[in-house]
Amino acid sequence: MNYVSTCNSNNCSKSHPKNRTNETKGYPLDELLIGGTEINYLFICPTKLWYFSKGITMEQENEWVDLGRFLHERRYAGEEKEVQIGSIKIDFIRKGEIIEVHEVKLGKSMEKAHEMQALYYLYYLKRLGIKARAVLHYPKLNETKEITLDSREEEVEAAIREVQRIKSLPAPPEPVKSKKCKKCAYYELCWV
Repeated sequence: MNYVSTCNSNNCSKSHPKNRTNETKGYPLDELLIGGTEINYLFICPTKLWYFSKGITMEQENEWVDLGRFLHERRYAGEEKEVQIGSIKIDFIRKGEIIEVHEVKLGKSMEKAHEMQALYYLYYLKRLGIKARAVLHYPKLNETKEITLDSREEEVEAAIREVQRIKSLPAPPEPVKSKKCKKCAYYELCWV
């Protein structure tokens, strides 16, 4: 089941949650149009984020992305997949007293990026009036990690501002070579 927002500037009332302004930092909810992948890429590689934000997507032929997708499909076969809410796409959710947002990741080498993506989802949902918590799944390691937004909103807002800054650049930021580059779908754009 996909939850896709059908609200746009032409058909929403002023009282709709998408038209309310977050008074604490002045972010209109309409500006939360970035996706979780962009938050994730910010913490992996700003150059990758820039390419992705310009519609240059290389993941469809990357073996690591395929392996992650395979693990997700096999391990969580009974779960409803890819729940779309506005600009975010959550791997799966579980409903209860509190909504649980679940993200499946291949390994923990980019745990900060995974955590920030989950925090962004919680932040986004909170702006819609939905209380939630997140669970990161690492099926290859048979581990999970619970994430809550508690007192981390400023960290998420700083990440949102940085994503918006990078997306607005006229050219990609200079890549910084690291060991994760060799497994990156964008390797050839940066280093060949």
